[in-house]
Amino acid sequence: MSDDLLGRRTEGEQLDRLLTQARSGTGQVLVLRGEAGIGKTALLDHVSARAAGFRVTRAAGVEAESAFPYAGLHQLCVPFLDRLDKLPAPQREALGTAFGMAAGPRPTRFMVGLAVLTLLAEVADEQPLVCLVDDAQWLDSMSSAVLGFVARRLLAERIALVFVLRESNDYLDGLPELFVRGLDDADARALLESVIKGPVDGRVRDRIVAEARGNPLALLELPREVADGLDPGPLTSRIEQSFVRQIESLPLDTRQLLLTAAAEPLGDATLLWRAAGLLGLGADPAAAAVGTGLIEFGARVQFRHPLVRSAVYRSASTVDRQRVHRALADVTDAAIDPDRRAWHRAQATTSPDEEVAGDLENTASRAQARGGLLAAAAFLEQAAVLTPEPGRRADRELAAARAKRDAGALDASLRLLSAVEAGPPDERRSAEIEHLRGHIAFDQRRVAEAAPLLFSAARRLTPFNRDLARETHLEALSAAIWAGSPLADAARTAPPARTPPCALDLVLEALATRITAGYAESVPHMARALDEVRALKVGAEDVSRLPWLFGNRAGGIIATEMWDFETRRAFAGQQVRLSRDAGALVQLQFALNFLADNELLAGEPAAAQALIEEDQRISEVTGTPPVSYAVLLQAAYRGEDLATAAGAQARADGQGRLATIADWTLAILHNGLGRHDLARDAALRVGDSLVYTCLATSELAEAASRTGDAALVAEALERSEAWVDTGWSSGIKARLRGLNGDSAGFRDSIGHFAGTGLRTELARAHLLYGEWLRREGQRVEARDHLRTAHEMLTACGMPTFAERAWRELQATGETARKRSAEPTDELTAQEYQIARLAREGYSNPEIGTRLFISPRTVEWHLRKVFGKLGVTSRRQLRDAAF
Repeated sequence: MSDDLLGRRTEGEQLDRLLTQARSGTGQVLVLRGEAGIGKTALLDHVSARAAGFRVTRAAGVEAESAFPYAGLHQLCVPFLDRLDKLPAPQREALGTAFGMAAGPRPTRFMVGLAVLTLLAEVADEQPLVCLVDDAQWLDSMSSAVLGFVARRLLAERIALVFVLRESNDYLDGLPELFVRGLDDADARALLESVIKGPVDGRVRDRIVAEARGNPLALLELPREVADGLDPGPLTSRIEQSFVRQIESLPLDTRQLLLTAAAEPLGDATLLWRAAGLLGLGADPAAAAVGTGLIEFGARVQFRHPLVRSAVYRSASTVDRQRVHRALADVTDAAIDPDRRAWHRAQATTSPDEEVAGDLENTASRAQARGGLLAAAAFLEQAAVLTPEPGRRADRELAAARAKRDAGALDASLRLLSAVEAGPPDERRSAEIEHLRGHIAFDQRRVAEAAPLLFSAARRLTPFNRDLARETHLEALSAAIWAGSPLADAARTAPPARTPPCALDLVLEALATRITAGYAESVPHMARALDEVRALKVGAEDVSRLPWLFGNRAGGIIATEMWDFETRRAFAGQQVRLSRDAGALVQLQFALNFLADNELLAGEPAAAQALIEEDQRISEVTGTPPVSYAVLLQAAYRGEDLATAAGAQARADGQGRLATIADWTLAILHNGLGRHDLARDAALRVGDSLVYTCLATSELAEAASRTGDAALVAEALERSEAWVDTGWSSGIKARLRGLNGDSAGFRDSIGHFAGTGLRTELARAHLLYGEWLRREGQRVEARDHLRTAHEMLTACGMPTFAERAWRELQATGETARKRSAEPTDELTAQEYQIARLAREGYSNPEIGTRLFISPRTVEWHLRKVFGKLGVTSRRQLRDAAF
């Protein structure tokens, strides 16, 4: 540890270890957290000084820069932008668009994050890399989100990423952290003595040490208060006030120069001197400022500490602040940097000004095109404040509320809607407000409130936009389905369809027919709707509107009712992709759960787990609760009861659909555990429900066949006769025949499911047939099916069903050792996904793009996979059991 960093030996040793690990190829991340002045930046300087053999890049958050999307990220990446052409095309396009270097589709934080990860990994391949980010609490939200994304994926890169953080940052919370504490008394006294010139009364020295609480910046600044007496108050405020007193003693022109520098967040010296000339400052206003040590003038202008910047800016009068912002706006080239010019003009304006408001609205559009939804919302809010005409002001506030909702800031969006409603009466705008309130209510799982809001909005929108009204009616019908509300009347009141009908019209017609006329009558309509949704080409203008159309609120319902698992799974994947592309995090949570649900049915528990974990991570960032319905199916397969409590809570919250899902998964849980009476009761509670009546039929019949309720089994078989014929439905129908006494049905069920991607159903088909064969005394044949069932059920993450198979095997006289775990149990969710994609022939870069990790990390995971599975090549991986 350097001798000049007094009392920081422990912290220095930890940072040295971080560099050693990164140098050896293990990516490192650390957040240095502590109060202002505690010495965090000095520790960053230590890392930079000790990083021999590393390339070092630095960035710093600036409070005034936090409105500009990707500003902090650009600082960090700018030395490496000459390597953009080495990135895969989608990543290159995303990062170029985010940085305003190229025009392209709105990038998502995921693709920008992957591009930054790939770019940094490319640099680190040549030379180990240290990335240092100071004052991360003031990073703009998109930079924070991307760097948080990158930080969680530094596994096998020669990269160390160190953040300095004074306050909480949702995107960085949860990363490895070192809390930087104050110096102990001995070190504090030594530091104090190094700066005090001349004798000081021992009692004064003791008081300074006590009140500084080991804060190095306080120890350097509080002695300045000695002459006037030490004042009480928060330490940070007192340090800032010490800077204010130093500033107040400077000449007027020097104070004006410091204020101009504080108002210019880029630290652009050329811009500063142009503004100083426009302000008419003296010949050399910088000399006195440099003499204080508060600021340095070079190619970039740097304050000694962020508290100096804030002290300069906050101590200035409003008139002086507006004057320097006006000068900075005048010297900023509108063609090169229109956004920063608009921002400075806004800071220089207090009264409404439509020209300035229009500039801010254009800035918001550019921010949104670059993926900065929260930044766009902030600029729109500021534009609204400066808008003279009340109706136009309300329209801009409504646009800001939409951007906040899309970014997942749901409560903030609702607060802004209250301001919109205070605007002048306008029926169309009122309908749009109600529409947005309905969306937010659904996003917040208040589905019972969402349905009436959306139905009302659909009616009110009809005179203005029939297409939007019909789309809103479908959203309302979906919300009513999820609320468990009566549907028939709502299904009959949709606005008329366009001619010819589009995919959305056909989905609405299919669902309405299914609800009002029954299954058989709706089949042709559902088939046509599925064809149209499959063929739907979603343009850039629709990407933020239509992800839900593919999900378990619309297209996914129809795919399940039509027993089309392949389409259901494809729709789920499309919903995830569209939600990612739109940057719509709350919609992405629903999409991830729908896809996880399909992966569980497909017998891919590790893939499902990765999706469920992503839902949870998004929840932590946005503050919205996890969707978590896939967790109920996952728990049921594992033999865990999460559904009882979830179902009770769902009923209390008016979430009828979630309560139904809970009952369906309880039926699965209890069938796996052999509690067939409880499984029967849970399946009966599902009742008449779109999708889940179909899915629960098999569970009801299996349970009823064990409890002696033959009539229920017969009713289930009769109900199934109306279903369309697919591999999925035919497998269930054959199973129902077997449970009704036609033993050939069990064998036929296996044949049907073998042609689908439903590995869980195929495994259960082997189990049911093996159980029947064993009861019939056909032990040899039973063993074959029961062994297959046990192996498949174990691999599918269904241990209670696997245990059923094992008990039956023992009953046949099986003496082989029980296999309690397959090799795949040793693979993490991410390793499993990578192994599966590698087996399918994807290259490391292609796998990295799909999973949002770097190619080097893919390679690192594959080495672990090879070791766990006992293979040495991708060719052997194709034949490995996992």
